[in-house]
Amino acid sequence: MRRVVRHRCAARLTVAGCTALALAVTGTVAASGAAAAGEAAAGKSAGRGAGEATGKHLGRQTLPAQDGWASSGSGTTGGAADSAHVHTVSSWEEFKAALAKGGSAPKIIKVRGTITAGSGGDCAAYEAAGYDFDQYLADYSPEVWGRDKDLSDEPDDSQEGLRRASAARQAAAITARVPANTTIVGIGRRAGFTGAGLRIQGVDNVIIRNLRFESPLDCFPQWDPTDGDSGNWNSEYDSAVVHGATHVWLDHNTFTDGRHPDSSLPSYYGRLYQQHDGELDIVRGADQVTVSWNVFADHDKTLMIGNSDSAADTDRGRLRVTLHHNLFSGLVERAPRVRFGKVDVYNNHYVIDARRASYSYSLGIGKESRLVAEKNAFTLAGGVSAGRLLKKWSEAPLTAECNVVNGRPVDLIAAHNAEFPGQQLESPAGWKPRLRTRVDTPNAVPRLVGRWAGAGVLDRLLDR
Repeated sequence: MRRVVRHRCAARLTVAGCTALALAVTGTVAASGAAAAGEAAAGKSAGRGAGEATGKHLGRQTLPAQDGWASSGSGTTGGAADSAHVHTVSSWEEFKAALAKGGSAPKIIKVRGTITAGSGGDCAAYEAAGYDFDQYLADYSPEVWGRDKDLSDEPDDSQEGLRRASAARQAAAITARVPANTTIVGIGRRAGFTGAGLRIQGVDNVIIRNLRFESPLDCFPQWDPTDGDSGNWNSEYDSAVVHGATHVWLDHNTFTDGRHPDSSLPSYYGRLYQQHDGELDIVRGADQVTVSWNVFADHDKTLMIGNSDSAADTDRGRLRVTLHHNLFSGLVERAPRVRFGKVDVYNNHYVIDARRASYSYSLGIGKESRLVAEKNAFTLAGGVSAGRLLKKWSEAPLTAECNVVNGRPVDLIAAHNAEFPGQQLESPAGWKPRLRTRVDTPNAVPRLVGRWAGAGVLDRLLDR
């Protein structure tokens, strides 16, 4: 096993490795007042990023220099250069039409109010002729079908085939493809999407900010009797997926299951009828992504970076992602789960709720991943140990330093290795993040993230 390398952790606010940037953002302050100015700096940093012009319209803002992997190379500007394609939308039809206009020419789309995708939750609107869920349950019950064969070879006229056709109809109705050079921003505190799946695929230069996402509800989950010991229901649709895209910035959004938490879903065959997939997935060669000041709440499979151990051809050397100043609250797993990528996770707040008995882990170490987790804050309720915060899926080294658990410094790797001696984790990750703007002391993170993360915050920070 490699030697675990420990570094001293600063007990004060640091910003981009020096105080100069903090002064540039907040104005000159006396050294003795630097700590008091930290929260004000955080607010301005959260709102515009260091150095951005005061009063610049939200849709015209670009990712600040050095702000995570999405700032590398050409940076991320979205539709900021546009002068001809600016649209304000308040319906799903208007939104999809705005996305299509102008092709990949720079565009700004302002979302006003809550937009409901597709049929608004009416699953019957997508059903293929002949599909009958009661018959589906009868045909594939473990007593009839067994548990040693999946349903992939079922013909198109079977109930599984009709389920596939119904699912394709829903996918076409609720999925929206985001073109290159696009900024999508919410206007007002209630702006966002219900039941939508934004697909950022194979394009470059996209910004998504100030939006509330209620997770899509899959009307037609598939039963897989071979998944696990007892089978599982598997669903599709993420609120947002970054698939093979580059230079993507997701900032100040809120992702939840909204009116349909897992606790409200039924069970069939003794397994939860899971109608949610992820909140945000970054997969299949996606690269140079920054995820900042978002809220991810009350979900199971939250944020996956790399979706297959067999995707080395597309993912090796890519999946470079930065996660900073996000709130992860009431989640089960994947915050994030990483394969292949160099992923920088710093200054995030994790709130683990003991009432969610199904809690599994927060940071997943997967195939060829190189995760760096520094200066994060974890708030654990009784019954959850620090050793469970990390989960080893594959042999892959990571760096985990200067993190605090319930306000106290904890070596997360040592805690994991002590609790799971058969699943030893190695350190360090073998690289050091350089693309950071402000870095806060971890004990300050819960308050800063609690105040400044999520959709609606930018309304009180910025001129429109």
